[in-house]
Amino acid sequence: MNTQVILETYIDNIIQIMTPYGTGSGFIIGDLIVTNSHVVCGLKEVVISAKKIKRTIAQVVYDDSYYDLAFIRSTFHMPEHPLKLADENVQDGDSTVAIGHPYGLNYTATEGIVSKASRLQGELEYIQIDAAINPGNSGGPLLNKTGDVIGVNTFIIQNSNNLGFALPYFYVLESLQSYKELHHENVIKCNSCKNLILEEDIKNDYCPACGIKLEVARLRRKGYNPIGATKLLEDILASLNINVTLARRSQASWIIDRTSARIEINYYENGVIIGDSKLCGIPQQNIEAIYDYLLEQNEKLSYLQFSINENSIYLSYLIADSSLTLKEGKIAFERLFEYSDKYDAILIDTFKAIKQKREED
Repeated sequence: MNTQVILETYIDNIIQIMTPYGTGSGFIIGDLIVTNSHVVCGLKEVVISAKKIKRTIAQVVYDDSYYDLAFIRSTFHMPEHPLKLADENVQDGDSTVAIGHPYGLNYTATEGIVSKASRLQGELEYIQIDAAINPGNSGGPLLNKTGDVIGVNTFIIQNSNNLGFALPYFYVLESLQSYKELHHENVIKCNSCKNLILEEDIKNDYCPACGIKLEVARLRRKGYNPIGATKLLEDILASLNINVTLARRSQASWIIDRTSARIEINYYENGVIIGDSKLCGIPQQNIEAIYDYLLEQNEKLSYLQFSINENSIYLSYLIADSSLTLKEGKIAFERLFEYSDKYDAILIDTFKAIKQKREED
C-alpha cells in the first residue's frame, strides 16, 4: 500500500493525546490506546480525540518509563480496519510510514525507510528511521508497507536531519501481554527491577519489590494542580459549567466551542490574559456597514471589544492577571461566550460576513 492508502485505511486508529504539558500521538491496539510514557507525563488522566472519538477524558492504566510506554483505556468503537502489531522482523531498507500529530498538525503521515533495524540506545533496541518525525509525533505508530505496526515513534536527535527512533513492536507486544495477565488497572513498571507494580501496593512512592523511588508514582499521586492566576482562570471557567480538563490545551491555554464560535483563552508570560473569539471574515461587500456596526457596538459593550485582524473579526476580553477577580472574570467570560455566537450570527445573516472554517481537533 502507498502512504495515502495506508493513512486513509487506518486513520481511525490514530489518537491525539493532550495534557497540560503538551500534546502527542497514540494508536489503538485491541481495546487499549498505546503511546509513550513521556506523552502522558505521569498523569492518571489525559484528554484524547480521534476522527471518530470526540474529545474526551481517558484513563492511563499502565505506565512504563523504562520502555517509555503507556496504555490508555477509554470507551470507543473498534475501527473498521484495526491496526495490528507486526509478526516478522524489521529489515534495513524497509519502507515505513510514520503517522501522528506533529506540532498539532493532525493526521500527518511521512514516509521513509529503516536506516538501521536495530540501533542500541543504552540497554534497548530501537528502529532508526529517516521518516520525518517531530514534537507531537511521539507515541504514534510506525507502519510497514502492509500497514502493520512495527514500532512506536519515540524520539529524535535534536538538530539532526531526519534521525528518528521507534521502539520496536516486540517490546510493545511483551508489555501488552504482561499487563493483561495481571487483570488489573493502574499498573506501573519499575524502571529498576522491571517488576509490574499495582499502584495500590505502592507506599510513599517506593517500589515494594526493590525499594527504589518511583517518580511515575509520585507524579500520578500529585496530578496536575494549577496555581495562581491559572487556577483562578480555571475556577472562573468551572463556575460557568465549562469542563476545564476538556477545554485545557496547555497550562496557559484553553479553547471553548460555542455553536459556531470558538473562544481561545491565553495567559501570557507578561501577565496578560486574552480571551479571543475569532468570528466571521470581512466580505467583499458591505465593508463600510460592518465597520460602522462594530464601532457602534464597541461604544455599547463593557468588558469586551471588537477588532479586525487579517480580515477576520474578533471579539475579545483583555485583562492583567493582577486585576482578575472571580466575580468580574465570570461576568466577562460569560458575556464573551454568549455574545460570540450571537454576534457571529448577526454578522453572517445581516452583513453577509464569511463564516470561518476551522480544523476540528
